[in-house]
Amino acid sequence: MHHPRNKACVARFALSPVALVAATLLQPAAGYAQAPADGEPAPRLKPAPQLREDIPPAARPQLPVFVQGDQVRGRPDVETIIEGNAELRRGDTVIRANRIEYHQPDDLARASGNVRINKAGNIFEGTLLELKVDAFEGFFNEPRYRFLLNDAYGEAERIEFADDKHALIRKATYTTCQRKPGPGWMPDWILRAASISLDQEEEIGVAKEAVLSFKGVPLLPVPSLSFPLGDGRKSGVLPPTIGLDNVSGLEVTLPYYWNIAPNRDATFYPTIMTRRGVDLGGEFRYLEPSYRGQVRGNFMANDRLRERDRWGFSGTHAQSGLQLPGLGTSNLSLNLNRVSDDDYWRDFSRDSSSLTQRLLTNDGTLAWAWKDVSMSARVLRWQTLQDLTAPIIPPYNRAPQFTARQTRTALPGGFDSYVEADYTHFTHSISDELRNLFPTNPPAEITQPNGQRSFALLQVSRPFQAPGWFVTPKGQLHTRYYNFDAATAAGQSTASVTVPTFSLDSGLVFERPTHVFGRDFLQTLEPRAFYVYTPFRDQNSLPNYDSALNDFNFASIYTENAFSGNDRISDNNLLTLGVSTRLIDQNTGAETARFSVANRLRFKDQLVTLPGGSPVSERLSDLLFGASVNLVPRWSTDMTLQYNPKTGQSIRSTIGARYSPGNYRVISAAYRLQRTIPSEQIDIGWQWPLNDLWGDKGQELGPGRGQGEGRWYSVGRINISLRDVNQPAPRITEGVLGLEYDGGCWLGRIVFERMTSGTDSANKRVLFQLEFVGFSRLGSNALQALKDNIPRYQYLRERTTVPSRFSNYD
Repeated sequence: MHHPRNKACVARFALSPVALVAATLLQPAAGYAQAPADGEPAPRLKPAPQLREDIPPAARPQLPVFVQGDQVRGRPDVETIIEGNAELRRGDTVIRANRIEYHQPDDLARASGNVRINKAGNIFEGTLLELKVDAFEGFFNEPRYRFLLNDAYGEAERIEFADDKHALIRKATYTTCQRKPGPGWMPDWILRAASISLDQEEEIGVAKEAVLSFKGVPLLPVPSLSFPLGDGRKSGVLPPTIGLDNVSGLEVTLPYYWNIAPNRDATFYPTIMTRRGVDLGGEFRYLEPSYRGQVRGNFMANDRLRERDRWGFSGTHAQSGLQLPGLGTSNLSLNLNRVSDDDYWRDFSRDSSSLTQRLLTNDGTLAWAWKDVSMSARVLRWQTLQDLTAPIIPPYNRAPQFTARQTRTALPGGFDSYVEADYTHFTHSISDELRNLFPTNPPAEITQPNGQRSFALLQVSRPFQAPGWFVTPKGQLHTRYYNFDAATAAGQSTASVTVPTFSLDSGLVFERPTHVFGRDFLQTLEPRAFYVYTPFRDQNSLPNYDSALNDFNFASIYTENAFSGNDRISDNNLLTLGVSTRLIDQNTGAETARFSVANRLRFKDQLVTLPGGSPVSERLSDLLFGASVNLVPRWSTDMTLQYNPKTGQSIRSTIGARYSPGNYRVISAAYRLQRTIPSEQIDIGWQWPLNDLWGDKGQELGPGRGQGEGRWYSVGRINISLRDVNQPAPRITEGVLGLEYDGGCWLGRIVFERMTSGTDSANKRVLFQLEFVGFSRLGSNALQALKDNIPRYQYLRERTTVPSRFSNYD
């Protein structure tokens, strides 16, 4: 159609879609491959969700085509021509040019002169487009492109379309550095390639003869480089990681990621250590509707550090809905960890955290439930990594353990009940080296026999409560039976004991409005009284397999038993009195302050003790003070104090404070004192922009976006032991110090890390990392070290919202 007055015209045609360039052919690259560098959080196994409001493919054929321009003319079933401010719109695709022609017989579309395409928020601009629409076969000359997801852009000599899923870009560039005014500007980093082939079906892009340049210096020339076109994962070689420490020397890891299926993947971590040899590591993950898990392991042949082969293995598996004959629906959980030797924890500190502990669990549990009854079967074995300068008494294995529980609430008369029954076979083995450390008076855990223990617990309570008060009487009966594998020191081969307990918990809640610091609060006063009576039953001659003394805190002071586990039930005749007061913001309902105090009054000596312990005779316990204050969002403090009025000293103190006036600004500090061990520590962590020192406060761009280009950040955490049982002089037990620089389209990090690996040794590492925003990271994994160690650390680039295509709508 041709408008006689040559004014802008709008027309609607039932044409085939003229989505002339698929912007989705160039999704922004998030790295060489969407898989983690060594130690980084693994990507999701599920296929990533759509990042824009994509139109379903089934609906596209029904979408109308709108065209407009200064002139619209044509011949039916032959051609349509739009000239002057030409525009063609269909669904989420908008094409603008000086001239658009569509030849219907051969399904050929041509656009020329300032061609611009907006495809779901992604922008393409060029000089000439020629395309067979249905076959999606053609070319686009001199295109420039910009992507919505991460604002990356580039340009090319030509795009050649094979079909709607495959294309080839010749002489292409890619960067996320935003152009700045001024002559001669060049992006800080840029990827150049002779060609980039795109496969939308596999979501893979492959760059040939590619060079990654940084500050004009070719940094990573490679013959072939692959990267993902979306958030989906893909197989490929990951960026190498480089580390330097005092144990392994220079470490170079070249990971390979294998995307086996949307719900299964594997990563291989071959690592060269200049002082030790080659470590072969790998990880396999799987995810199904009813089960999931991962397996990780490494093997180093003839480690020169210890002159032997070294290996480590860890695996987890969780499965629900497992159908077993006679058991119905069951759940299975496995957590397996094994290493080759006692020194693994200190020599492979870069490995997964589950293998860098000195107590490694090997735990398997099968559980099932029916109504209010739950049952489980468990096997738990420990591997203890001994350091004879700081020995660990191995905990007991449970092989096997059978447990059944029943919980019933709202019984007739308002009663609640709880029943538990358990059978466990406790075993462990003590090495000769450990026995030789205690030639006289060895710990009971070393001399007592293995054994089988059965116990049952019956508990009945009757809660009475109403607004402002509560009273809960409770009765318990705990009985257990032992069958020892060998006679005890008292000559027993079997033993049994039954212990009853009665407790009464009560409290009041008073409220009143108050005005403090210019704000309105609701203040509460909450006195509480807890009485417990348990008669003495002699248990001191029995072995102790799983009991330990509870910490003295606000959770344990209102409980019936002074011990955890089931080998000791403390005899009690005591009353605990406490009171708390809280300030609650009347506008938000948030608790802004809490102050508590509690004390325990004992009416008779506690005679039941752990092996080597003494009866408790003090009539008044230590005073327990607690406070938590958060009157303003930027400040928060917590304090717990255990005070002995007889000595006038605090037995244990924990004081913590945090100051966080905004994003990327946080300082936290904690002081911990425990005189009985003894132990005294100071822990300080921070993240703070160094530019604040010279008055540059940055921009409030929100979390995950930094505070502007050209800013330095200081990050760190230091744990100082002022004194402990093995080291009376102050020392740094753990330390992480680092600097981060935000270059806008790139981030630089350097981190110094020190971790104690023994009473007189420590591992030290230097980590360098260079991150090209929206593309990849090179160097060692400094980012993960910061996330693991610094409280409330904020990553400078972390997406918090997914951009909508309508945020870049034409």
